[in-house]
Amino acid sequence: NKVKYIAGRVDMIESVDSLKLAKEIEKQFKKADAVANILIEVNIGNEESKSGCDITQLDELIYQISELDNIKIKGLMTIPPVCEADEARRYFAKMHDKFLQIKEKNMDNVSMDVLSMGMSADYEQAILEGSNIVRVGSAIFGARKYI
Repeated sequence: NKVKYIAGRVDMIESVDSLKLAKEIEKQFKKADAVANILIEVNIGNEESKSGCDITQLDELIYQISELDNIKIKGLMTIPPVCEADEARRYFAKMHDKFLQIKEKNMDNVSMDVLSMGMSADYEQAILEGSNIVRVGSAIFGARKYI
């Protein structure tokens, strides 16, 4: 498990998708006398090839994780299926709606400050739907070269 190596050394973990992982983060950050800021990763397209919480189970997962003392839920993260821009925008809109629903609950340890969605190919649609963190590495550095 890599969590023990990052406890107290990172600003945010952006890919928490299960209570099991959250409990391990809680354990390791408690040992390091630190608090983990996290984003819950949502599998918005229900793709078997991607990790992430199913959106239908998101409320329960957030409630369970919010009970952990050394974790602060800062928001949500998603990567939609590869698709056309208008379809990607529908996924982003669905995610933004869920983000706002959770934010309105004003839960302890849940701030909903961050909505991370959009990559080089679809960041414009993501921003139009409320994303405030985009991942645009290949737009800046070029496509990855696999050896």
